[in-house]
Amino acid sequence: MFTRCTSFIAFLSLINAGFSRAENGVDLEPKIFQCHQAVVSEDFGEQLPSNAVPVKGRWTVSEGALQGVELEADKHAAVLNYQKPNRDSAVRFRFKLTDTSGGFHFSLNHEAGHLFRVVLDSDGVSVKLDKDKKDPGSKAVILANAKQKIAKDQWHTMLIEMKGDQVVTQLSQGVMLDARHPKLAVAKPNYRFVTRGSALLIDDLRIFEK
Repeated sequence: MFTRCTSFIAFLSLINAGFSRAENGVDLEPKIFQCHQAVVSEDFGEQLPSNAVPVKGRWTVSEGALQGVELEADKHAAVLNYQKPNRDSAVRFRFKLTDTSGGFHFSLNHEAGHLFRVVLDSDGVSVKLDKDKKDPGSKAVILANAKQKIAKDQWHTMLIEMKGDQVVTQLSQGVMLDARHPKLAVAKPNYRFVTRGSALLIDDLRIFEK
């Protein structure tokens, strides 16, 4: 059952902590995570933070936002690791897709490789358990999905809560996905943004822990 903050004081704390009103006036209220202060607040004012490590593609700070661009020479989607070990946490950020962007993934690994990802593309949004590349019989599994057109060249807000074997994902358009799998309940070394095309913009990144 979803856990909610029940007191008015807790509700005010939640707003001040950064689970803020989305751009279309809809509050993204946490469903499984308790109210607390952000342990990471990135507004991408002038330069790339030291914790934000480009792996593929070109990642820069432009006009107060993190910008990711796929490079043809890489023959791979643009990837950025935000280096912060985690297990149970919540992540909120704003994002914007340009006309040529092919969507993006918010991806989490475990120590041995890929674990799961939130996928946003032209078909909507989904939560997908990654296949185990060391197991020839392994396949990716869609744990939850929803059809939702995401307007380009507009800012949107996403909130991902991860607690034990559960992941709850919300979009400011009203989408909410509740995904569960035993493999999700593990330690994770970082957070990853993955995008194709040009360009993905990320801003107002907040990370919360219990």
